[in-house]
Amino acid sequence: MRKRKALPLVLILVVAVSTAFGQEGKAPRPEDLGTLPIEISADRLSADSLRNSVAFEGSVVAKQGDVTLSSDRLFAEYARESGVIEKIVAEGGVRVTQEGREARATRAVFFNLEQRIVLSGGADLIQGANTLKGETVTIFLRENRSVVTGGEGGRVKAVIQPKGLTDAKEKGKAGR
Repeated sequence: MRKRKALPLVLILVVAVSTAFGQEGKAPRPEDLGTLPIEISADRLSADSLRNSVAFEGSVVAKQGDVTLSSDRLFAEYARESGVIEKIVAEGGVRVTQEGREARATRAVFFNLEQRIVLSGGADLIQGANTLKGETVTIFLRENRSVVTGGEGGRVKAVIQPKGLTDAKEKGKAGR
């Protein structure tokens, strides 16, 4: 039952991650995922055309639309013929932000062809005062669903602030 109650929160919080490769200002349609250009800056870039890969290292910042991903390293593998990115791996201090939402983890892997993102190494999802923590968060972009597993003591932890109660408290403070 706990997983069922946390599901709406998961869907709200993972928007920051699930739109990391989507469109500005609105949730992307499944067929539009990954269509916007990605701007990447880093201290170093290493390309390996024999292995069809490129690596960015040192204060990596990748932006697509209104979503920003930062990490210590970012590694991308692409198909030789089409140039389509097949997989992106971000490691070290991974942080994804969008419109007041944030996801943090030690590692994130984006499987482009499957439209699946896996955050691991202790994933924290934050939106306002709402938080969700687990060892691994898997986001299925096309299906608009996610699965959170593990965490402290093998459990998932969510803190959900009731919107109506929070809004009423804020209005009360403003009226004083």
